[in-house]
Formats: sequence, C-alpha cells, structure tokens
Amino acid sequence: MALTTDIPETVQWSGKTVPVYPMETVSFGRLLSQEPAELEKVLRCCETEGFFYIDLQGIDGRRMLDDQQKTLDLMHRFFESPLEEKNQYGLVAPHLGLYEPVGSRTGVFENTKDGYEMVKVSRDEVQKSSPHIPSIIKNSPDIGILENAIAGCNIVTKTILSSLSTALGLSGAARFENTHRNDRASSTTLAMMHYIPSDPDVDQKIGHQKHTDISSLTLLFSEQWGLQIRPPRAREFGFIKPKPGCAIVNVGDSLRFASGHKMQSCIHRVVPFDPTEHRYSIAYFLRAEDETMFTDSEGRYITAGQWHDEKFFAFTDIPEMQATAYPPTMLLGGMVEEDDEEVLKGGLPTGTVNEIAVDA
Repeated sequence: MALTTDIPETVQWSGKTVPVYPMETVSFGRLLSQEPAELEKVLRCCETEGFFYIDLQGIDGRRMLDDQQKTLDLMHRFFESPLEEKNQYGLVAPHLGLYEPVGSRTGVFENTKDGYEMVKVSRDEVQKSSPHIPSIIKNSPDIGILENAIAGCNIVTKTILSSLSTALGLSGAARFENTHRNDRASSTTLAMMHYIPSDPDVDQKIGHQKHTDISSLTLLFSEQWGLQIRPPRAREFGFIKPKPGCAIVNVGDSLRFASGHKMQSCIHRVVPFDPTEHRYSIAYFLRAEDETMFTDSEGRYITAGQWHDEKFFAFTDIPEMQATAYPPTMLLGGMVEEDDEEVLKGGLPTGTVNEIAVDA
C-alpha cells in the first residue's frame, strides 16, 4: 500500500487539503484461527506502516464492541461529574486509576496545552479487592464494566502479539507474549479520554501533541474523527477514518524495540476536527512486563518500566524541556520524520468538516 503516492481520499481541514490515509483491515477471527495469510498480513502491517484496523464484527469479537459501548456510557457519567469527584486523588502514579485534567500535557500546536481530560485504570490495579480508582466509578457495576473492557482488550492484543510471534517463527521464551504475562507487574492501562469543545480563536488547550506510544500495542476505539497519523515516508499528517465494527491498532515503542527495531511505531496526534463537539476515545495500552529488557532508540539497554516512566514525564514537560530531553528521540520513539511537515500557523477549523473529497 503506497501511502505517500496513492491517497484516494482527502478532506478539507484548517484551510488546506489533508490526506485521509488508507489502512489495511485484519480479521480478529482469522488471527484466532492462525490463518497463514492473515498472519502474514498483520506482520506486514507492523513492519511497514505500524498500524491497521482490526475487524471485531465476528462472533468472537462482537463482545468487545459491546464492552466499548458500555464503557462509553460509564465515561459520560464520569466526565460529567464535579471536578473534585473526578480528581479525588490527584496524579500520584503514572498509570493507576487516576484522573488527569485538561491541560496536563503539551498541546498539538505551538504554545498550547492539551485539550482533553483522561481517567486511567491499570490492569493490575483493577484486579485488587479495593482498586485505587475514583469513588464515583468504584462500585460493582462500574468495576465489572471496566474489568470486561480490559479483559476483552487484553484478549485482542495478546492474540495479535501471539500472531506476530508465530509469523516471525519465534518459539519458547523468545515469543513476544512471554514478556507480557498476565501475572507479572506491568503498566498496562485502559485510558478513557474526553476532548472538550474548543474555540480556535481563543483557546490554548487543543488536541494531543505528536508522539509514539510507550506501549507494545495500542488498541483504540473511537467513533469520531480527530486522529491523525504520519506514516513512515509520508510528507504530512493525515486523518484516519473511523470504521464501524473495527478498532485501530498501532505499534508502540516497546514492540518496536523488542523486534530489533524492525517494526514501525506509529507517529500520531489528535486535532479538533469539529471544534464544537465533545470527542471520546478509549485506548488500551498493552505494555511489556516492567522488568523486560530491550535496547531503546538511543542504544541503551533498559527496562520497559524505565522507558515508561521517562517518557510519561517527558509528555508532561513544557516544550522547551521536551526539546532538551534525553534521549532526544523519546517522544517519537526513534522514528524519523523524513520531511518536515508544513507548520500550521493559526487558522484552526471553525466548524464541522464532513465532506470527503475523492481525488481523481
């Protein structure tokens, strides 16, 4: 799939024509059956682009789609609660079931902060008898919803991880899933994000800055536009179209490192496609066990836990500190932007853009 030369769709956004990048669709059901052609497809996606749709519409994946809808209902109730209830604990750890208010990180454009609030639930934490999460979702029905969502996402991402191991001919301890064991401590997390409406002319809290994910694999559910990616070899950011019945999967830093840098991390960001709407997304970050060792983008032999903590705190730094961070390749996980994108200066979109223009 020639991402840089064959862009069948575009969209008008922020006063310019922006590509809508195509993505391959991988069948969850066929991965479960270990069909050779599907194993080859998922490996090719991870080694060439670092992202793909995972189709969950079959009988085996449909429950994950149902879990997503129940999680969205929970999110609406949580984010509509008073700030003091959402922010009951403050941020005491990078990945526990805690709340980050709007503006906690750097925004997508110069001199802005991020435009979303987020609550995170650790896979390790939610299994405890009294998990450390805000009281407004610390009840049996809500914990049940979160447990089901996390369990389903874990099954999907572990299936993908196992498929990649098989496609590469890995065996025994060398298989990727053997550094993602369920009973070992990790920072694997379910993150629920609410992007608030913004006024492009006055707001200084907009979107989510460009980055690669800390995770091995990210499973993203979002029914709304806003996600932009910059594939390897691409000259600019472009949108990803939400696809009914599917989630988006992208390779994160840890799997790229574990593969000997053969797999591609996905550079991405989130922008306000329609600044007037509330945007919701659910991301499951499957991460390696904390004690897993790999060689990072600067050639350091470090643990997955160390990489997570260093990069997490880099996200919260001001741009001046991010520019001097070590390693300097941290925010993009060592991925290289081969051509500088055209910088957007001013003029964010002022209304809904919903027409897709197909280039002749």
